Amino acid sequence: MKQEIIRKIEQYDTIIVHRHVRPDEDAYGSQLGLASLLRTNYPHKEIYTTGLHSAPLDYLGKPTGVEDVTYEGALVIVTDTANTDRVDDKRYTTGAYLIKIDHHPNDDQYGDMRWVNTAASSCSEMIFDLAKTASWTLTAESARYLFAGIVGDTGRFQYPSTTEVTFGTVAELIEYDFDRSTLFNGMYEVSCNVLQLQGYIYQNFSMNKNGAGYIKLTKDVLKQFDVTVEETNNLVPSLGNAKGIVAWAMFVEEEDQIRVRLRSKGPVINTIAKQFRGGGHPVAAGATIYDWAEAADVIQAIEAVCE
Repeated sequence: MKQEIIRKIEQYDTIIVHRHVRPDEDAYGSQLGLASLLRTNYPHKEIYTTGLHSAPLDYLGKPTGVEDVTYEGALVIVTDTANTDRVDDKRYTTGAYLIKIDHHPNDDQYGDMRWVNTAASSCSEMIFDLAKTASWTLTAESARYLFAGIVGDTGRFQYPSTTEVTFGTVAELIEYDFDRSTLFNGMYEVSCNVLQLQGYIYQNFSMNKNGAGYIKLTKDVLKQFDVTVEETNNLVPSLGNAKGIVAWAMFVEEEDQIRVRLRSKGPVINTIAKQFRGGGHPVAAGATIYDWAEAADVIQAIEAVCE
């Protein structure tokens, strides 16, 4: 499959790379990392990246954006996105050919060509594998993107998805000249407001005797602490420090929906995410609901998998 993807890339003069909505480090790492690799190794090609930018990821980079007309005759590659409803920028279907590169369960088999490897720690790890297969030249820029994606999706190498392949990949990436300390600082930097919100979460977090927990962050709470929805991202794993916690949800209210972030120390929770317009990994997933009554259904589902 990797060789087929490489051949397709070589056939097109215009390539547009998409990723998922509400991007994390791996979404940016795989998208911007692939684009950087393509620009370096195919300088005659036009390479674009698209999607709504997330301000907390300023330290990593930004998508270039792309005009509608550019999609005519273009190759479109979507990275790190399991489901079509989570692809950022719905123009991804308007190109000439569509490739899906992902490491989530392949429940939504979209695209003309698909490379899905659920054993990979991250999509960024897969992009590195693709680069090695193609004998592409890596630069400090592309190595930086891929390193950030791997670190982000493995929780600094703490998650079970971290393998010998992951460490081998990272060992090669750190040979390139990029500032890892600055990257880590940007990845895990939190403001005083976020720290204050974290204290609020610890005080108001609910958990039953089976280890199922949750916290609801309403618009009023976010306004009280002057914290954006995106700034709550790094607070989700910290709930795993609660004694006895097995699986949990963080509900974050937006203007027109409620974002649900799900995490687990064992029970499979991406099946819950799929029930509520989402998806993800067995122990790290996300979903979307539209009222607090649905939140009660999510909490009940978490309690059921923890029994």
